[in-house]
Amino acid sequence: MSATITLHPGKEKSVLRRHPWLFEGSIAYFNGRARAGDTVEVQSADGRRLGRASWSPSSQIRARMWSFDADTPIDDAFFRARVGAAWARRAALGLSPAQGMRVLHAESDGLPGVIADAYGDTIVLQLTSAGADKWRAAIVSALQRASGCARIYERSDSDVRALEGLSAECGWRVGAASDAALEIVEHGLRMEVDIFAGHKTGFYLDQRDSRALAARLAAGRRVLNCFCYTGGFSLAALHGGATQVLSIDSSAPALSQARRNLVLNSGLAAERAEWLEADVFAALRDLRKAGRRFDLIVLDPPKFAPSASHATAAARAYKDINMNALRLLEPGGLLLTYSCSGGVGADLFQKIVAGAALDAGVEARMLARLGPGPDHPVGLAFPEGEYLKGLLCQI
Repeated sequence: MSATITLHPGKEKSVLRRHPWLFEGSIAYFNGRARAGDTVEVQSADGRRLGRASWSPSSQIRARMWSFDADTPIDDAFFRARVGAAWARRAALGLSPAQGMRVLHAESDGLPGVIADAYGDTIVLQLTSAGADKWRAAIVSALQRASGCARIYERSDSDVRALEGLSAECGWRVGAASDAALEIVEHGLRMEVDIFAGHKTGFYLDQRDSRALAARLAAGRRVLNCFCYTGGFSLAALHGGATQVLSIDSSAPALSQARRNLVLNSGLAAERAEWLEADVFAALRDLRKAGRRFDLIVLDPPKFAPSASHATAAARAYKDINMNALRLLEPGGLLLTYSCSGGVGADLFQKIVAGAALDAGVEARMLARLGPGPDHPVGLAFPEGEYLKGLLCQI
């Protein structure tokens, strides 16, 4: 190994529990030379070899563990094995790229900073750490080998790359675009996916199970879908038999694509759909002033707290939208509410929603906790991977 990091006494405990992150403050010494993304050996204060990690000198997370076995070589074969195993696990669960599928879920699949989503025969790759960026070619090759996909597009343009000292990287890595729009079929609904300019890798695959739940709950109900993006929950509600669906988003392009998705599904009652371009915070107040009422409301906002340092401000935002949504529900009405903020844990999110109900003057109960599907696993030693939290509540 070209470089070794030695931890402060006691800081090896998290590594022994197989947590993949090593922060700047846990490192006592750095011996040798390494550039961003290089592989370094990790050892405890008493010299025990703990594993191998990627080095990231620009980030507060200085190293991310590739392997907890110090003798495992980090090479092309390593990435072939990790990617192949992740693909096999999903295949064993009956998941399919045809409906959209997360192929690699970063740390929880043993590949810190590596995210890959499959949409039919196209995979969208996102690399968010220096180590993942360094091994781009090996990861792309491993993905193509495991999946047999025709195309791989990289969408490494998330803000977190700046924390790693990395610039945005986007472009085709395997194959090229076809003339046809990229499309998946989820629970019988056709959906276009914009992998170039859409959120994340183009679609919110993590809400697949919740959209199915919304469809089951929507029959005979008036539905409000806030932060609707390209209409996933809206189409699910119409598919489930909602009597009307009002969908709100501040993005005109997202609403335009949502309308196209509705057209793709000619069996849905398009006359029951209403689209509103507006700020959701203001729109919820305006709806109350107008006397609108709903039987099912979906709140699926963007990330309000990327880290714990933003939790206080995020809590205020979550409380505001949940309070005003609860005020719009009829007695017996249902609220599907979510947080995708890593800085807001499940317990805190429940407390926020409870406070919102209190301020709204309603009595509410939680019927279920919600989260992503099995293609978004959470490593038991890595609770930070549980970023998406959801609650089904009834007043």
